[in-house]
Amino acid sequence: MDAATIEVRDLVKTYGTTRALKGISFAVPKGQIVGFLGPNGAGKTTTMKILTGYLRATAGEALIQGRRVDEDSLFTRRQIGYLPESAPLYDEMMVTELLDFVADLRALSPEDRQRGIRRVVEVCGLGDVLGKDIGQLSKGYRQRVGLAQAMVHDPDILILDEPTSGLDPNQIADIRDLIRKLGREKTLILSTHILPEVQATCDRVIIISAGSLVADDTIEGLTVGAEGGERIHLVVTARDGELPPIEALADALTLPASVRRAVVRPGDESDTLAVTAYTEAGHDARRDLFEAALGSGLALLEMQREAVSLEETFRRLTAGQEVGHA
Repeated sequence: MDAATIEVRDLVKTYGTTRALKGISFAVPKGQIVGFLGPNGAGKTTTMKILTGYLRATAGEALIQGRRVDEDSLFTRRQIGYLPESAPLYDEMMVTELLDFVADLRALSPEDRQRGIRRVVEVCGLGDVLGKDIGQLSKGYRQRVGLAQAMVHDPDILILDEPTSGLDPNQIADIRDLIRKLGREKTLILSTHILPEVQATCDRVIIISAGSLVADDTIEGLTVGAEGGERIHLVVTARDGELPPIEALADALTLPASVRRAVVRPGDESDTLAVTAYTEAGHDARRDLFEAALGSGLALLEMQREAVSLEETFRRLTAGQEVGHA
């Protein structure tokens, strides 16, 4: 792994007697888009607020570009653009006024200010609404303005909390495309409850539950390993034209060693048997199953390969978490 742009070491955060974070650790290299997932109350927002300097950790370290956030707050905040779930926008301002205001807060020089505003207007597609009051904008354009204000100082890191919350499908697609575009040159942490969004945009997934880190892997690594690999659905019947009882079909089928377990049930048609085979991780068992069906004297009518979904993995890893702070 390349040198970490973001690093979290044994991070702990307590609120009174409640431990919102219980010693989580992870690192994010430059140029990676990471989906940061967890149920409500898992500790996602707490982690992001610590990374951005809004909260101080109880114990552990949060580092940006190798520097501790709590020891070099001004440096680390310059490296980060943060879009909270409710974008901090002033409805009475025009878009151009807000961007100029944020650039002023960032203490950008006049040259950097104009350059930064031109850049985010182009990247976020705001050219048509610069003269409009923010209160008149659609939710999709408001999110674009929120992203623009987070990026006006050209940070290396973007931390986005539910960036597509409340958007319609077309607006979600637009913001998703924008995130992918940004990911080509920046490091992104994306917190969301929309799992298809993670699958469409992220290189890697970190899942926390009840303040603890429970998964850190690529999407393929998470889903392939979740239930022992993939699911392969088969439909078989007798080859000799006779219609033996379903129990006889089940007894005749010998499964290969690459199948860890199988669920066998009657098929949709009276002379068929439906089998769901759970395979070894990293092994494509379709050929094994085809040969096993033929060797068992059965005809294979259907075969469908299905990866275990990210949603199933998420639910398995976070089932029964206690609700705490976000």
